Amino acid sequence: MDVLTHFNEQGHAKMVDITGKDVTKRTATARTTVRMDPVTLQRIKQGQIEKGDVLAVAQVAGIMAGKQTAQWIPMCHPLMLTGMNITFSDNDEDTLTIEAEVKTTGKTGVEMEALTAVSAAALTVYDMCKALQKDIVIGPTYLVEKSGGKNGDYRFEDEQ
Repeated sequence: MDVLTHFNEQGHAKMVDITGKDVTKRTATARTTVRMDPVTLQRIKQGQIEKGDVLAVAQVAGIMAGKQTAQWIPMCHPLMLTGMNITFSDNDEDTLTIEAEVKTTGKTGVEMEALTAVSAAALTVYDMCKALQKDIVIGPTYLVEKSGGKNGDYRFEDEQ
């Protein structure tokens, strides 16, 4: 069984000490979906949402959130990200898929940054479309893959 490293000798939460870890290239990709009425998805794609270009705003929101992950998640280390890309695809029916790929060269991974980025992008889609539809469903949100670090590579089982 893996040892949980986020607890100190008193059993209280702590930020893990990464001082002795090696600097390596690290990447992570996360994905989420946003399910909505087909009319809502078509309006997003055709630029007919009153608040503006939903995907452009969601992309910027995701990037901004990914860069600020350590301010949102208490035990995350502030990281110097070297790249982030957020992409959108849809099934031409009722589901928008959001994916974020995050990169860094550092001592800890960027999984949380990728997950935060897709979550913020999805929440932005909801915010911009909630006047049109309140029952939009976000999720599942999950780590697709990661590379680098002492624990090596990971890929979500359904993606293999």
